[in-house]
Amino acid sequence: MAFESIAHELSKVDDVEVTLFGSGQARTEDRYKFKHIPNISRVCFESFPKLPVLRSYYAYEEMTFVAGLIGKYNSQDFDITVSCTYPFTNWFLKAFNGKQKSANIFVTQNGDYPANSNHLEFRYFSCDGLVCTNPDYFERNKDKWNAALIPNGVNPNLFAPGQRNRAKFDLPEDVPLVLMTSALIPYKRVLDGIRAVSQLKGVHLIICGDGSEREQVMALGEQLMPGRFYLMKLPSNQMPDIYRAADVFLHMSLYEPFGNVYVEALATGLPVIAHRNQVTQWICAETEFLIDTENELEVLKGLRKAFNVGNNIIEHRNQIKARFAWENIAKQYLDFFETVI
Repeated sequence: MAFESIAHELSKVDDVEVTLFGSGQARTEDRYKFKHIPNISRVCFESFPKLPVLRSYYAYEEMTFVAGLIGKYNSQDFDITVSCTYPFTNWFLKAFNGKQKSANIFVTQNGDYPANSNHLEFRYFSCDGLVCTNPDYFERNKDKWNAALIPNGVNPNLFAPGQRNRAKFDLPEDVPLVLMTSALIPYKRVLDGIRAVSQLKGVHLIICGDGSEREQVMALGEQLMPGRFYLMKLPSNQMPDIYRAADVFLHMSLYEPFGNVYVEALATGLPVIAHRNQVTQWICAETEFLIDTENELEVLKGLRKAFNVGNNIIEHRNQIKARFAWENIAKQYLDFFETVI
């Protein structure tokens, strides 16, 4: 979603041509060129063994994506290539660079480990420019790479307060509703979120996402919150509506490379309950609901407080629009591209 948004904004700039290689489908409203690359979904690899290089089902999926990229990518067509996965895409862009070298930008969407580790296959990482999506990553890498601190963003016109339509999702109208949007994987701590919310009498919980823990999430939700628990997998164009349907946003992960969900929730006007660390403080600024999410009592206290006091919608939206609107983020990308080449 970040790359689609950046491509969309950059394609509006005169004398900039953008091509997006992706496994999805072309969207007629976008001006950039789109090249579909078939790949095998990570879901198919969830039971595969963890091997050197192929250390997760994400790596298996990426390997099939790069196999599809061969024959559709020509380095001479581009001055800049931008990627965010390692190792296969990074290695491919280096190996197939051709006589006319394209500068490669690596974005820490999925973490900065490839950029700052010399361990195992990570010692073969290289790039011409490193986009760090949070200040932690920038401090760790600024002396080693040509680095820039550029966050992810949000479309404040889509993610905005408005009339809620719970009936669209078969949700009850007159109940307090907590929303979690997250991949269903261990480090997101979705199961801990269910355990916490289940203790609040009458509060309902909706979880939007998918991942390897989908069966455990469904089982625990039905066990602890019968009639109050909803698990959904929604297309991106329905996400603004599900944010507007909720009263409070909860995210239990202890650390994120950025966390688009924070700015999406704030832009929609929701109180955000998240783990307090340097990155969430940098993103959420003065929001009063940053807590220790490992402390269940703090989570419960934060939820009760959020339901009672609401959120400073106007102040937070103004901050989000100034700092994180995709239009402004794309300008920062373009400035960085020009310094790299």
